Amino acid sequence: MESRTGYAVGGTAHAEPVSVPELLARSRTLCTPPLRAAVARLAAPMDTVAAYHFGWIDRDGTPVTGDGGKAVRPALALLSARATGAAAEVGVPGGVAVELVHNFSLLHDDLMDGDETRRHRATAWTVFGPAQAILVGDALATLGTEVLLDAAVTGGASATDAARAVRLLTTATRRLIDGQAMDVAFEQRDSVTVAECLEMEGGKTAALLAAASAIGAVLAGADDKVSDSLQRYGHHLGLAFQAVDDLLGIWGATEVTGKPHWGDLRQRKKSLPVAAALAEGGAASRRLAEELADPKGRGEESEPELAARAALIEEAGGRAWTREEARRQHTTALAALDEVPMTDEVREHFVALAEFVVVRER
Repeated sequence: MESRTGYAVGGTAHAEPVSVPELLARSRTLCTPPLRAAVARLAAPMDTVAAYHFGWIDRDGTPVTGDGGKAVRPALALLSARATGAAAEVGVPGGVAVELVHNFSLLHDDLMDGDETRRHRATAWTVFGPAQAILVGDALATLGTEVLLDAAVTGGASATDAARAVRLLTTATRRLIDGQAMDVAFEQRDSVTVAECLEMEGGKTAALLAAASAIGAVLAGADDKVSDSLQRYGHHLGLAFQAVDDLLGIWGATEVTGKPHWGDLRQRKKSLPVAAALAEGGAASRRLAEELADPKGRGEESEPELAARAALIEEAGGRAWTREEARRQHTTALAALDEVPMTDEVREHFVALAEFVVVRER
């Protein structure tokens, strides 16, 4: 099985293939009603802006069935509860909370990057204005904490475990913001090292996936050893996810990803393929460095110019290195599962979700 990114993964050793679409559909079934209920707490017009962003309504307020995202994070939260022997429902508050924080980051990220499309339609800030996008993003982040604290009130978790889940999520949110700040700062630098790029992506993407992979277990009362192991799985899975996302940010097709063509190159993002290409040091690497250091035409490059830049990155080995890095991180993520006693079924689901994250075209 091979995606547009060129990353292939072999099959796993279970008798019947795990249906990832079914796993994701199950997580949506359990998490969407409480997610909608949480969003409904927002004052108007923020509730409308959030509903539009989640794909529940169009810009006129008419209910629609749209692309609300992959729902990987809620699925991991529910699966982590099951890893402890608890029911998936125990992880629902965690799944809702991480999805709220994730979408807070998307609302702000779209505005900071100036992206006008997400999931094949206009981004919220272009429809409702930058101020509303900022306010709704802030509101979603705080709702995540509320949802987790409510779990102690409704009996879904003990007060102690709800507090542990809040700390897990708020720490991940801080790290996510740290990573985003680094990403923005990198756009103004001529180059960054691969190590710096991995540190940035460890915050921007991996921190929340790590939290998602353990938060259901924490709500179920798992000890720190189990939580830490599941977080390591999620951290390395997040780095694999971002490596693939970086490849799609350059070579992905807009009609598949729903994101602007050459978006990362136009913004001169120092993603993994770029950082790896700059570190290579050959002729293509030096030419790429010269182009990125030239302030002329920044953000106004033509399609042929951006295509030529992508070719330089590939010639310097940035594309191949990033594919291999996705493989390395994927392997490390799966190794962390060996430290957690769980049923074979749950383990296979973790493995299947990991494959889904790295074998994708959007």
